[in-house]
Amino acid sequence: MTSGYRRLLTLAGIAALLAVGAAGGILWQTRRDDARPVATARDLYHCPMHPTVVADRPGDCPICGMRLVRATVAPAGGGSAPDEGAAPVEGQAGVTIGNRKQQLINVRTVAASRAPFVRTLRVVGRVVPDETRLHHLHTKVGGWVEMLHLTSTGAKVEQGAPLLDLYSPELVASQEEYMLALRSRAESDQGALPEVARRADDLAQSARRRLLLFDMTPQQIEELEQRGEPRRTVTIYSPISGYVIARNVTHGEKISPDMALFDIANLARVWVMASVYEYELPFVQPGQAATTTLASLPGEPLSGRVDIIYPTLDEATRTAQVRLEFDNPRLQLKPGMYAEVQIRSELGSRLSIPASAVVESGTRSIVFVEQGGGYFAPREVRIGLRLPDTMEVIAGLAENEKVVASGTFFVDSESKLKAALESAAAGRTSPPAQAPPGPRKP
Repeated sequence: MTSGYRRLLTLAGIAALLAVGAAGGILWQTRRDDARPVATARDLYHCPMHPTVVADRPGDCPICGMRLVRATVAPAGGGSAPDEGAAPVEGQAGVTIGNRKQQLINVRTVAASRAPFVRTLRVVGRVVPDETRLHHLHTKVGGWVEMLHLTSTGAKVEQGAPLLDLYSPELVASQEEYMLALRSRAESDQGALPEVARRADDLAQSARRRLLLFDMTPQQIEELEQRGEPRRTVTIYSPISGYVIARNVTHGEKISPDMALFDIANLARVWVMASVYEYELPFVQPGQAATTTLASLPGEPLSGRVDIIYPTLDEATRTAQVRLEFDNPRLQLKPGMYAEVQIRSELGSRLSIPASAVVESGTRSIVFVEQGGGYFAPREVRIGLRLPDTMEVIAGLAENEKVVASGTFFVDSESKLKAALESAAAGRTSPPAQAPPGPRKP
């Protein structure tokens, strides 16, 4: 046998040994894989009304008594698309919903986007006179009403119009003092010492100021100087132009300085007092434009502005008073009227989603974000300002991410049910459900 033939036999033997070793390794690995336990789907039972009630065998719900429904749970780690960049939400799980089922439960998604945040508040207000244009008429002295020139409430008066003639002994005595001071000054001017003349003049000026302080007009004092004797009655004139909204005096009545004889209001500008709820206050600022509509003038809004927001809150109604100013040249706004007020607030562009997309439990706000392939992942978000149909998202959601805006309740129910079943499949199954005492309902 030649050396070349022996070499060939040696190489053939080595190849055969390698083939046998490889075959043995494959067989060993196959047997090892067969011996490894394979995760299989698991049948669990849950209550249709209480998803957190889960058992590993049939029975009745201990809460409502309903028969538990069987559900097959896939092994952990299979079939879910992760929600990247989001923390897991306790008690919720991502769900996969096929196209047909989405149509049946009317699932619709909307992308989170930046949009103008505009809120129009509609509140009810009450028309009241402008307090800066309201005058309560008093006299500075007591007396009796000799003549009442203004006899009806609601009458229009002009500034300087006569209101009543007042007889006041104190006012008559003050007039006499002034006349006496004038005579003394006239006598002192005829050769009296300068000091005496100056004192006489001071006395006359003091008596004149006293009459002015008693609301006698300069014209009345001038007439008094010309007549040379006091008048028994003094006429009281209107200090402003406006309308008499209250008359508290009659002819012949005795009056005193603490009595309000007339309330006169200039109604060319009025206030509207509106009540705004506590949660609506961020949408109201002084200077904002406002409109009001009256039942007597439908379709004719009147323009005004927010004047002041009162610093206190009504504890019973949880509302704050907002004062609005409205020009009223045609007297369309009458004190005592109720008016519907609209306040438009523009808060700039904000990241927002429909209010129907948010599931609120009282302590947290959750949305379901579309991940593709019919998979929806729960995510907790922070909500800012709220409109009737829109909410601002402060954190937890990026612009253009799509969230479930319709059928949210059904998706939320599926998510909670899946989370309960997965928790049970992981070994945290609740105790076997026991039938409630007494005969079970058929």
